[in-house]
Amino acid sequence: MKITIIAILAVLPSVAIAFQQPAALRFNSVKVAPFTKNVMPSVSTPMRSSSTSLVMAAEAASDDASEEKGLGQKIFDGYVRTADVATTLFPLWTILFSAAALKSPASFAWFTTEYFTAALAALMLSMGITLTPQDFVDVMKEPVSVAMQFTLCYLMMPALALFLGTFFKLDPAMLAGMVLVGSINGGQASNLCTYIARGNVALSVLMTTATTLGAIFMTPLICKTLLGAVVPVDAAGIAKSTIQVVLAPIAIGMTTNQFFPNFVKKILPITPVIGVLSTCLLVASAVAQVSEPILNAGLQLQLPIFLLHLVGGLVGYFLPKLTGFGEVKSRTMAIETSMKSSAFGFLLAKLHFGQYAARVPSAVSVVWMALTGSLLAVVWRYIPVKEDEK
Repeated sequence: MKITIIAILAVLPSVAIAFQQPAALRFNSVKVAPFTKNVMPSVSTPMRSSSTSLVMAAEAASDDASEEKGLGQKIFDGYVRTADVATTLFPLWTILFSAAALKSPASFAWFTTEYFTAALAALMLSMGITLTPQDFVDVMKEPVSVAMQFTLCYLMMPALALFLGTFFKLDPAMLAGMVLVGSINGGQASNLCTYIARGNVALSVLMTTATTLGAIFMTPLICKTLLGAVVPVDAAGIAKSTIQVVLAPIAIGMTTNQFFPNFVKKILPITPVIGVLSTCLLVASAVAQVSEPILNAGLQLQLPIFLLHLVGGLVGYFLPKLTGFGEVKSRTMAIETSMKSSAFGFLLAKLHFGQYAARVPSAVSVVWMALTGSLLAVVWRYIPVKEDEK
């Protein structure tokens, strides 16, 4: 519980940030990608994962409303402002749900594997519902940035996870789970932390999309290559689950946005809330299922996983800086590299790794991932970006 208290204190600055400015002002501080033409993007512009999605939805809805707002519009605007703040505070909710799961694991026993899979699919659907084919064209306009982060995600992070797990002498099952954490895609929460850190949100979303799609073949390949001789790994099963949980919901969401844009515009305000709620339930469920091993593991497991996210983020920042990327892009890549989709890793470990202990690192990672990402975001929030460093 001491770790939980420290974690809550650590994210308090981000809580304060959420209340310091009105939602519209916070949106205006977002750095948009070089290829984004307007500061106020259309619904299809890939910036949906942060709380700015709610601001965009409000603006879009206001375009269709009369100048004098009726009661319904005022209620909607109130919802947007409230949900915007609540979404921005996702690290706090993550920690509180984790603490509740550790204290009372039985409270989340109802959240079975079927619900867990459905929540992950809902998370991916909320991501895919604002994607369009144009977003993949945008990726091609930033090939070097996306390729750099992709390499950090699927080369540096798995290697770092293997090194840390070996250095701290984790048993084979724990080591396998550690490597799995390093081998999965970036999480949606990285987009929100990039927003807080004054990074490039649109580019962050493109990187998340690239690594998420890349997980279909990279995660099974890395696990089989690095872990095949350590623990039984069902690489084909990992690939199948990735397609079902990641690719299918994203494809459905993107198709819906392409052919039913008016419908998407109407439901867009609730997608960030669904994403945050899904994430919190996924975190709590993962922690609850392995609460005893988490509490018993102590620093031997907590420390290497914390270092994986922290060192990964620092390497993800300094390596791009040293290779000529600007400050904004380097911050974006750092947070994107540090923050993994740990809940997805937990599901893969549960379904396709033979040993129970292999799922414990992913459950621990969901907490440290959110904490490390939010800490980096808060620190960078207070460090201004010089004009010549952008």
